[in-house]
Amino acid sequence: MIAPAVPATTVPRGVRVGYGVGSFCTATVNAVPGLLLLYYMTNFLAVPAWLAGVVVTAPKVWDLVINPLVGRWSDRTRSRMGPRRPWMLAGACTLPIAFFLVFAGPSLTGYAAAAYVGVCFLATATAYALFEVPYKAMPGEMTHDYHERTSLLQWRMVFIGVATAISGVLAPAIATGEGEDGTLGSYRVMALTIAVILLLAMLGSFFGTARAPMTGAPEPDRGGWREQLAAIRGNPPFLWLTVLACTQMLAVSMMLAAAPYFATYTLGSAGATQTLFAALVGPILLTMPLWVRLARRFDKRGAMVLAAALFGAGTTAAMATPLFGPVWAHVMILLVGIGYAGVQLMQFSMLADVIAVDAARTGKRRAGVLTGLWTAIESGVSSFGALIFGVILSISGFIESEPSTPVQQPDSAVTAVLIGQTALPAVIIFASVLITLKYRLPPPVPPVPDTSA
Repeated sequence: MIAPAVPATTVPRGVRVGYGVGSFCTATVNAVPGLLLLYYMTNFLAVPAWLAGVVVTAPKVWDLVINPLVGRWSDRTRSRMGPRRPWMLAGACTLPIAFFLVFAGPSLTGYAAAAYVGVCFLATATAYALFEVPYKAMPGEMTHDYHERTSLLQWRMVFIGVATAISGVLAPAIATGEGEDGTLGSYRVMALTIAVILLLAMLGSFFGTARAPMTGAPEPDRGGWREQLAAIRGNPPFLWLTVLACTQMLAVSMMLAAAPYFATYTLGSAGATQTLFAALVGPILLTMPLWVRLARRFDKRGAMVLAAALFGAGTTAAMATPLFGPVWAHVMILLVGIGYAGVQLMQFSMLADVIAVDAARTGKRRAGVLTGLWTAIESGVSSFGALIFGVILSISGFIESEPSTPVQQPDSAVTAVLIGQTALPAVIIFASVLITLKYRLPPPVPPVPDTSA
């Protein structure tokens, strides 16, 4: 006789909300430094643009080491709190402090300031890995159901929308609260505010997932790095999904780094950064049910193609901002936001599917290793967005400055800002559509016939 299929697990609403609130960490730690750190260093600490790009990028290289390690450790952890939550607690206790220190250093400028920010940002990346890698590994272990995972993750996306609003609207509003461009003091107030929000959200997720279901919890993979990496190389869905996520996040990170420059030098107001982000995150909050339905109607791969196409169309059309003005820019960013909402939801849902299928096929718990590698590679590649944009600014003749000595940027630098915000991200995001077509996820291995009866 055939053994009965494992019943799908429905995740309780309280656990969904508790899990979702943890995405404040994901959205905030990616968005605030991605949006403000490069600008903060070039326009407040007098760090050359190319060096500021290196500082933003360099700590991400560390992710390639620490993220897989944390994933492996969490896979092998045995505790009454489960394998993931002890590491989430460690991250919650360390990340807010490290994040605050990035923007709250001594009165340094130039190369000394770059060194200080680099060290603190490295500590931030380490603490972030302690929370984020186990956190991202959890959905694939909460339920067997293909569409239930998408439904679970839409809660995460709602909180990502709220967190992105805080990051993209509240954080710049506080940072620029004292004058058009802000002061060092206002950036410190911003960092303290965000650190407190991070602490509350991460602890809320830790306690909120205390009753999260675990679907069978296979044995951890005890193989060495060589065996685990060999198994991953033989997992085409994971490899293609990683390439896809890296490509998309490279475009997003470049747009984040360019946003305050775009607001200042293309739209003529640094304060426009807040309204641009409001246009970006509004669709994340409002379109999640729509994207869930589209994923059921066209499958996740079809929904991903549609989302990336909308993202690319809005980014391409934003190139006409100098002709049509700020209203046009905001409408196009709204279109980008609709596509970005779908891209993010499909990425996370596909990753959960890959983790679940891998566990079903191998009988091994490798969610942490897979998530750690995926997060590390995605984070490392996406960080090159700021580096690429910093190099573009340097080549264009952008002049670094301090608030007390503002400068007039050359036309070539203003043009470079527009290209970095629109044309290059558009090319990258359209490339991700082609990559999506390579993604294929086979179904899990069916139950083995029970011959004992």
